Amino acid sequence: MSPKSNKKKPSFIISLLPIIVLVGLLFLNVKIYGEDATYGSNQIALIIATGIAAIIGLRLGFNWKKLEKGIVKSIKSALPAILILLLIGALAGTWMISGVVPTMIYYGLEIIHPSIFLVAACIVSAIVAMATGSSWSTIATVGLALIGVGEALGFHLPLVAGAIISGAYFGDKMSPLSDTTNLAPAMAGTDLITHIRYMALTTVPSILLTLIIFLILGFTIETNANAGNVANIMETIEGKFYISPVLLIVPAIVVFLIVKKVSAVPALLIGTLIGAIAAVIFQPGIIQQIAGETSSYAMACYKASMDAMFGKITILEEGNSMERLLTTRGMEGMMNTIWLIICAMAFGGVMEACGLLQKITKSIVSIAKSTGSLIATTAGTCVFFNATASDQYLAIVVPGRMFAETYEDRGLAPQNLSRTLEDSGTVTSVLFPWNTCGAAQSSILHVATGDYWMYCFFNLISPAMTVLFGYFNIKIARINKQ
Repeated sequence: MSPKSNKKKPSFIISLLPIIVLVGLLFLNVKIYGEDATYGSNQIALIIATGIAAIIGLRLGFNWKKLEKGIVKSIKSALPAILILLLIGALAGTWMISGVVPTMIYYGLEIIHPSIFLVAACIVSAIVAMATGSSWSTIATVGLALIGVGEALGFHLPLVAGAIISGAYFGDKMSPLSDTTNLAPAMAGTDLITHIRYMALTTVPSILLTLIIFLILGFTIETNANAGNVANIMETIEGKFYISPVLLIVPAIVVFLIVKKVSAVPALLIGTLIGAIAAVIFQPGIIQQIAGETSSYAMACYKASMDAMFGKITILEEGNSMERLLTTRGMEGMMNTIWLIICAMAFGGVMEACGLLQKITKSIVSIAKSTGSLIATTAGTCVFFNATASDQYLAIVVPGRMFAETYEDRGLAPQNLSRTLEDSGTVTSVLFPWNTCGAAQSSILHVATGDYWMYCFFNLISPAMTVLFGYFNIKIARINKQ
């Protein structure tokens, strides 16, 4: 008898057990630690849940080597994201000391009126993400500047983060350069252009509703911004940095590289190094301040650039009301996020390796009878994988493989599936603090996922919109039997 035949099939309840434990521990952590839950307690919760899933796997007949392979494979899939995170930390550091981020904040305060700031932040993020095909790169570049502008204008930072993320994920979804936008039709069995056109039917109404909400909020909420505060912030920035449109060439180069389909890792590395060069040329005062006493300016340049790339840099003295605005944490600031991602991917790897995720999803598929319930089940499965496998690619690939045949059997064209995968898989990944996307964006913007998720209106409306279209039979393409 082969080893495979000795493996038992898990029941639905047993398959859910590690997730129930994880959710319970995460809830407890939030209650005890609040926004500090991602600084260790959530990682331990993921490790405990991984251990429970592994015990179930062993009881089902899987050996440890098989489970370990699943963990390694899952973590390996997250390595590109980890490299990108490290480079984003380094880029944020050199862009701060070079004056790039302060320049973007300065001009943002000069031209954007507070009442339209949230809408402007969403639209700018959407345009950049559509041009680059990357929500991560958008949030790491213009998002950093916009969060600074929002803070300077006195906005609630989670609200600003929600506007940036909403725009960035809309642009990412609609861009033909985006990896997820190419992945979804590949999994469903349709072509890219058909997918984008069909997806626009649900995505455009979702972003329009989002912009209306942000416009209403912009005109109704009160901020502590006034002309005096804004002028004081601009004066402080101008007093510390050389401010010039020339510095905007640095982010323009990075955007150009990404538009030209240069991979994110080399593009961000080039952006980091150009930022360091710009600091040497344009910000000698900042270089000397960070480096402290050194034997020469060349040595000061080297030390300040290295410090900015790997560690915490504070331009203003401790206690200054603007200290946070002009502070970066470099690669060091990303290590907690990387720890969280590794633990989350280990959990997802074990759950998949011993068939627990597959059992849960198959049980869910069996209850979907109508077209509306099938689309709702697909959307729910994508969200489920974002919450459990902690990776947006798995949230597209696995449901795509699972549902493709069912959609075909029911006479539904594959673009229905590809649209649902993106409307729910891509956008909801950022709503979970232990997902690679949620962990990354909260680390970049310095706003906890638990604080900003409720303001990511586009990311919340998008899956609801695709389910609504399904139940009301709006623009549901059928297979041409000829």
